[in-house]
This record gives sequence, structure tokens and C-alpha cells, in this order.
Amino acid sequence: QVQLVESGGGLVQPGGSLRLSCAASGRTISAYAMGWFRQAPGKEREFVAAISWGGGRIYYADSVKGRFTISRDNAKNTVSLQMNILKPEDTAVYYCAAGSGVSIIPRTYNYWGQGTQVTVSS
Repeated sequence: QVQLVESGGGLVQPGGSLRLSCAASGRTISAYAMGWFRQAPGKEREFVAAISWGGGRIYYADSVKGRFTISRDNAKNTVSLQMNILKPEDTAVYYCAAGSGVSIIPRTYNYWGQGTQVTVSS
């Protein structure tokens, strides 16, 4: 079992930045692909970014490409999402997930955190 806890969410103005962190416990994440997803009110959970176990493959949703950066530190058992040039449409609950293979599909991930709220508003 892998337990995931997200942190770093909050309220930020448009154009601002936030850095989300996901701390894992229970097992090392070095054998897992890690992903970030988000869910806005009334909408389905959507893919944001994913990174393979070794960091060699990284994928982004088109909506965040060039603004968000996913990274991982297997030694610290953490995954991060640096979010720049935030827009109101980025407002959502952001979830960290771990799975056996890097994927943009939520159901392919086995472990999920509880989420952290990101609100982009002036």
C-alpha cells in the first residue's frame, strides 16, 4: 500500500505560481509512475501531468503544457507540480496518484491522495 498526501494548494491571483507536493509513505514510489490530476466542481477528473518511475518520460495535458512542470525525487519519496502563470480555469482540487505505468487515464492508477484545493482568482 502507498499512502499519498498532497500539500501546497491555496488561493493565488491569475498569473501567479504555486508548487504542489505529494509525499508518499508505506512503500517507495521508485517503482511507480506518478501522476497529477484535477477535478473542478461539476466536472470529471482530468489528467494534468505524469512522470515515469525513472523520470525519463513526462506527459502534460495540452492545457498546462509550458506552464506546469512535474518532477520527482525518489530518494525523498516525493513528487511535485510547479504551476506557473496560473489561470482561473486551473481552479480545481488537485490529486496525486501512483500507478504501475505512466498513463493519462485515471483508472490506471492504483493509489490516490485526498487532494489539495487550488483556487485562482483575483
